[in-house]
Amino acid sequence: MRIARHIPLCTGLLMIGAIGIARADQADNTGVNARDRSGTTLTAGDQSNKQEDVNLTAAVRQSIVNDDKLSMSAHNVKIVALNGVVTLRGPVDSPQEKAIVAEKAKTTAGVTRVDNQLEVVSR
Repeated sequence: MRIARHIPLCTGLLMIGAIGIARADQADNTGVNARDRSGTTLTAGDQSNKQEDVNLTAAVRQSIVNDDKLSMSAHNVKIVALNGVVTLRGPVDSPQEKAIVAEKAKTTAGVTRVDNQLEVVSR
């Protein structure tokens, strides 16, 4: 009987963990989310479905992911290709990474211009 009394408490704790409780150490993305909703910034939803742009996005991503010296943040930047123009967004760990990722995009065949919106985030 004693165990049965504690089951609801344990279940409640699991439910709290599953739904997530805001913690002070979690990122506040309010500003970023507002910027993305404004319509002035390209997001993944703006990615062209034209085969050339899909291939371009894949080629830029492959070039970035193949560089083992880049951080996981750099490997996960957002890449949006639209009519040959590649937009890069997201955090990277250093100004050097920002430059390297942009250069990889610029030197990918078919890229006409790179809009480098990467942000350096110190950790």
